[in-house]
Amino acid sequence: MTSEKLMNAGRQSDATAGKARTTVERRSDRELAVTQTVNGPARIVFDAWSRPELFQRWWAPKSCGVSLISFEADIRTGGRYRLLMGHPSSEQPMAFFGRYIEVTPHARLVWTNDEGGEDGPVTTVIFEEKDGATHVVVREFYPSKEALDDALASGSTSGWGEQFAQLDDLIVMLDAEV
Repeated sequence: MTSEKLMNAGRQSDATAGKARTTVERRSDRELAVTQTVNGPARIVFDAWSRPELFQRWWAPKSCGVSLISFEADIRTGGRYRLLMGHPSSEQPMAFFGRYIEVTPHARLVWTNDEGGEDGPVTTVIFEEKDGATHVVVREFYPSKEALDDALASGSTSGWGEQFAQLDDLIVMLDAEV
C-alpha cells in the first residue's frame, strides 16, 4: 500500500469543519507514523494517554465492536502495562502488554508491545504543544518489513482516525472541566 493510500485510509471521515485529520503514513520498511493535532494542552492530552481511567474512555475504536475490558499500568520508565480487550466474536479476551522504556510527562511515552514475543514493535508517542493545541506523533517501529506488512494487512493499524476523534472529544470535555 502506498503512503498516500495509507494516509487516506487512516483519515477521520468526519466532515465537520475544524476537525483535525489523522494521517497514517508508512515512513520506511519498518516504521508507521500517525499524526494529528488535538485541541487541548499537552498536559491534558498526556493524561488521556497515561491515566488508565481516561485511556479506557477513548482507546478502542467504537465501530470495531472491540471493548477495552481493563487497562492496568505503572506508567513510569521501567513500569509495565496490560490491556485486556474483548470482541463478541471471540470467546477469550485478547491481552496486550509490555513495558515503558521512557516516560517524560507531557512530552513523550515509549513502550514495547511484548504480546507477540520479543520481536514486537516499539511505540513512541510525542506530544508537542503550540497555541493551546497538541500535535501528537505516534511512531511504531516494527522488527522487520514483514512484521509491518502483516500489521497493515490484518487491519490492526486502521482505527487511528476513529481513536483520535474519540480522544479529541474526550480532551474537549476534560479541558472544559479545568
